[in-house]
Amino acid sequence: MTEHVKIERHGAVLAAILNRPDKKNALTGEMYEALSLALATASADASLAVVLFAGEGGVFTAGNDIADFATAAQNPSGVEDSPGGKFIRALARFEKPMIAAVEGNAVGIGTTLCFHCDLVYAAPSARFRMPFVDLGLVPEAGASMLAPLRFGAAKAAEFLLLGDAFDAETARQIGFVNALAPAEGLRALAMEKAQALAAKPRAAMLATRRLLRGDREPLYAHMEAELEAFAAAVRSPEARKAFMAFLGKGK
Repeated sequence: MTEHVKIERHGAVLAAILNRPDKKNALTGEMYEALSLALATASADASLAVVLFAGEGGVFTAGNDIADFATAAQNPSGVEDSPGGKFIRALARFEKPMIAAVEGNAVGIGTTLCFHCDLVYAAPSARFRMPFVDLGLVPEAGASMLAPLRFGAAKAAEFLLLGDAFDAETARQIGFVNALAPAEGLRALAMEKAQALAAKPRAAMLATRRLLRGDREPLYAHMEAELEAFAAAVRSPEARKAFMAFLGKGK
């Protein structure tokens, strides 16, 4: 589908590795489609137990490709059903354990994806940021609901309203990251934990995960409200101005 997402199978673990390092692994529509396909494959294949997300080139992801946002601003009728929108729905509804190995920047979806992972491991270089407001947008993937639940209202306001970044150690202290590991051993640690999960009794593992997460319907409804608000925001003059400024800076 795209060379920018590498799919690897390690026994019962499916690894989805972002592979666009020259663009800091910024996600395109094709990359979102590849990630959605990876989740669908793992869901349908009973021999697969865990999905692991990682990034090449010393970075997790710079977030959504801003050029895609600029295109959506010109023709936003399909924002809710865009590849990105479909991926975050699939992410929230995926029933098997997911693990993230985060190195370097994890911007936007790079951070919000981690809310849906059961375990997150990070290198000391990891830096999380959700700059949606700065781009004239609103959060996605349920972050505006999950951040206050995870961090409390005060920290959620710092991260979502001010758009403040937080480093790996802060992420560990506030319970967003399970543990830190040197960059050279990060993916090996995440794979070790993934294999440990895959070796557990499967039915008990899945049932426990469902119990931990509780009723998901309020989250699904909240995500749809976010997507509706996102579609309106991406049309706004302030969002278009932010996109053009970003693209101009890149040139």
